[in-house]
Amino acid sequence: MPYTQLIHRAIQAQSRAIVPYSDFRVGAALLTDSDQIYTGCNIESSSYGLTLCAERVALFKALSEGEQSFKAIAIATPSDLYCPPCGACRQVLWDFAGDIDVILVARTGKNTIVKLSDLFPHPFDDGFLIHD
Repeated sequence: MPYTQLIHRAIQAQSRAIVPYSDFRVGAALLTDSDQIYTGCNIESSSYGLTLCAERVALFKALSEGEQSFKAIAIATPSDLYCPPCGACRQVLWDFAGDIDVILVARTGKNTIVKLSDLFPHPFDDGFLIHD
């Protein structure tokens, strides 16, 4: 499936980023199995640890609306390089979305598609938890 619309929505979401400290605008667009798109942008707090990344905002919006199955996420950044999601986002995406396609979108609009497992080759997940 071409991800043109998903990429477009991720780029649009960048404009809503609230980044008074880093000025690094990130937009994300998450595609569900039912072809719904949920967007997110990064939102920074003066208490840096409370900042939320665009990927988690999009995912949490989708989850809070009852979505549980996902195909892909597009992540647009102002970088000239393909910028992957941070470790926290990789973990949360793995927990809730599994091995989805991750479309990395550079400032120029060029993009590349990788599987989440390529970015997160040895994930921790519920398989390691003790279940009674």
